[in-house]
Amino acid sequence: MKTIDFISLGCSKNLVDSENLMGMFEAKGYHVTHDSDDPQGEYVVVNTCGFIADAKEESINTILEQVARKNEGLVKKIFVMGCLSERYLADLEAEIPEVDGWYGKFNYRQLLEDLSRCEVRGTRCEDSSATDFETETCNHAPRKLTTPPHYAYIKISEGCDRHCAYCAIPLITGRHQSRPMEEILDEVRWLVSQGTKEFQVIAQELTYYGVDLYGEQRIAELIERMADIEGVEWIRLHYAYPTHFPWDLLRVMREKKNVCRYMDIALQHISDHMLTRMRRHTTKKETMELIERMRNEVPGIHLRTTLMVGFPGETDEDFQELVDFVKWARFERMGAFSYSEEDGTYSAEHYEDDVPEEVKDQRLSRLMRVQQNISAEIEAEKVGQKLPVIIDRTEGDYYIGRTEFCSPEVDPEVLIPVKDGNLTIGEIYQVRITDSEEFDLYGVVEK
Repeated sequence: MKTIDFISLGCSKNLVDSENLMGMFEAKGYHVTHDSDDPQGEYVVVNTCGFIADAKEESINTILEQVARKNEGLVKKIFVMGCLSERYLADLEAEIPEVDGWYGKFNYRQLLEDLSRCEVRGTRCEDSSATDFETETCNHAPRKLTTPPHYAYIKISEGCDRHCAYCAIPLITGRHQSRPMEEILDEVRWLVSQGTKEFQVIAQELTYYGVDLYGEQRIAELIERMADIEGVEWIRLHYAYPTHFPWDLLRVMREKKNVCRYMDIALQHISDHMLTRMRRHTTKKETMELIERMRNEVPGIHLRTTLMVGFPGETDEDFQELVDFVKWARFERMGAFSYSEEDGTYSAEHYEDDVPEEVKDQRLSRLMRVQQNISAEIEAEKVGQKLPVIIDRTEGDYYIGRTEFCSPEVDPEVLIPVKDGNLTIGEIYQVRITDSEEFDLYGVVEK
């Protein structure tokens, strides 16, 4: 049995692509591993990220690490797919000729066909005329989850039509393409049949879902129908956009108990000066009204956002306005990053990257210090409350779980002493919160 190891870099949307391809390989009889600590496979697939400079550097370093393993005879062939190779294919082919096959963001299914052909004929994988291949069966193979079986990511669309000044995503993924609603719901039903109960709904921009297929935003209908599927216990929403927000989605969140009171909505900045230069098509006033309405319509909602510092032209006044906004909004979850110029974007072609790196670093550190204090206060307010918690794993003396307000890998966790009970991974328990730290909580299961 041929063995193939997958290495997935970047976001959860990349992970879904890897899981789909892994399922296809497994359906054809391959033994598949993912991010193995000691990969023994004959083949390795690196699914790359090309979003920002740090992600691109990590992707290139990972490819080079695999090239070194190939040179040592530890791996037979290396294949690269994903956003980095979608965007920089010609340069990568020239710079790293040791890679046996390059695939982009959308043609990665061809890898399985090409690999099978070159195995049959002993040809290079670029030779796509070697033999016939049963692609139809493989393209409909079920995903192979890399997450714990009780939760999964559901990608409802690809691409983005927003064209913010700093963002390279539309250059990589192209225009927004929604998946048909019935296809998504069928996937959810299948995952439920496999034991999955928690669903992280993801997209580059989920609020735009349906516009290309149905002529209108249909995200509220999709989530409502998903919530009505028996066995779906939690649904969590990621990567909304503030402009033209579909308000009916808040009704669904309020009425459907299995739609988590959680919204991941990247705001980037708050000063009108910065929002205009970023081409965000919103204003400070509209953004603040959006937050107030979300909190009013869905009491207890937890908002996750991402903010940027050091965008070209950001003044001390702009940054102070952002700090004041964070203090006002009191986001339950917040991340931030410094601007980095990306080839081909509007800002790279029209603006000078004029904020010094040391200023960017200072602003980022200050903003995160403010948020750390807010996060500590918000988590402390949960002490004494009884909350549903899903158990993900055990670590040392603790079960590690999450509330409905926490997405896997990025949000605070709940630590429950192992000695307090025999809990089942993937089950939801009522937990009384007994203590808090800056981000994580401690609790005991209510008997």
